[in-house]
Amino acid sequence: MTNYKTTELGKISNIINLENGKAFLHDKLDLTSCEISVNRVAQGFKVPFNHRHKQNEEVYIVLKGEGIITIDGISEPVTEGTAVKISPEASRTIENTGHGEFEFICIQAKQNSLEQFGLEDAELC
Repeated sequence: MTNYKTTELGKISNIINLENGKAFLHDKLDLTSCEISVNRVAQGFKVPFNHRHKQNEEVYIVLKGEGIITIDGISEPVTEGTAVKISPEASRTIENTGHGEFEFICIQAKQNSLEQFGLEDAELC
């Protein structure tokens, strides 16, 4: 048994051809602390529903393009380099409002579960 696992997502440009333009990593990497999706959606794409989570906060990191994340009815414009954290109880949806493809990463993790991070959780070996 190894202490790591790798997976190949293929070219990011091909993720647009997957269901809803999403590649989920939870099962591919046997993740135990979070869910991560890599997303690439076409111009005009919009998640057709609002949703919230029971316990997981989400972080969206925009890699390319522009869009709107609507949180509790408030539309937040996002572009390359924008990061947005959304608490579980907030209603949210996301859409591509740009003139091309929209790429982003979404990370879900249990709210208030992080106890250590960065060098605090590191040990030199």
